Amino acid sequence: MLEGAFALLEALERVGEAGLTALAAESGLPKSSAHRLLEQLTALGAVERSGGVYRMGARVFRLGRTWQPYPGLLAAATGPVRRLAESTGATVGISVLREGQAMAVAGVPGEVGELVPLRPGLMWPWTTAAGKVLVATAPPDLPIGPMPGSWRWAASEIRARGAAFDHEELTAGVCCAAVPLIGPRGEVIASLCAMVPPRRDLSRLADALTRTARQISAALPRASRPAAATGPAASPASSTAGPPIAVPGSPAVEGRSPAAATGSPAAVTSEHPSVPGR
Repeated sequence: MLEGAFALLEALERVGEAGLTALAAESGLPKSSAHRLLEQLTALGAVERSGGVYRMGARVFRLGRTWQPYPGLLAAATGPVRRLAESTGATVGISVLREGQAMAVAGVPGEVGELVPLRPGLMWPWTTAAGKVLVATAPPDLPIGPMPGSWRWAASEIRARGAAFDHEELTAGVCCAAVPLIGPRGEVIASLCAMVPPRRDLSRLADALTRTARQISAALPRASRPAAATGPAASPASSTAGPPIAVPGSPAVEGRSPAAATGSPAAVTSEHPSVPGR
């Protein structure tokens, strides 16, 4: 029953809105089962119906806004991410691994925003810069299928440099640098990336990202625990420590106590036109 309900919600995510017949086909459910589940979801506010057309309900939106990959991450990232975007002009985003792909969590649009008009929850191949950082530091049993023959060497380079790069590999006119966000116990909890036009110096951008990542890591609550990622669709990289990565200056690496977040700038949340990691 729950599996069928989620199949319908995922179908609505893909199509936006549709009638019963289309949703049954999209979700792979018998029409009678789809109708019964849609009626139940509508009664719960998870789905809305207008005439014979269904769409995602406000309750799903409200519940989804509370999720983040690590408790306190969005609050800690708000100021540093916005300042980095303002000082560099880059589109800056935070991403996590889900279902073997990089998924947007939050961000601030920049000068390449028209080329990457993305939204929180949008999925991208793990071969983007943000995905590479996460996969390079994940446990070896990450369920994303066969890896390229050169990946072992590339992953070693990423861990040594503490950053990954994307040179127009996904979108023409957009290059990207990404670094890991480190939790208080030294685990990689997400990636921080910046997207810019090809003319920009990615090495310098990676240095700016590293400084920002240190600020975010220092502001994370030490007592918090990562949000558990369970089930076959979840990525172990979200909650399990992988190979060590060189991130000089992070609290976990240097043994410093995380500082409390200061100031009260506008939050970097899923309500902002966010852009995920590349």
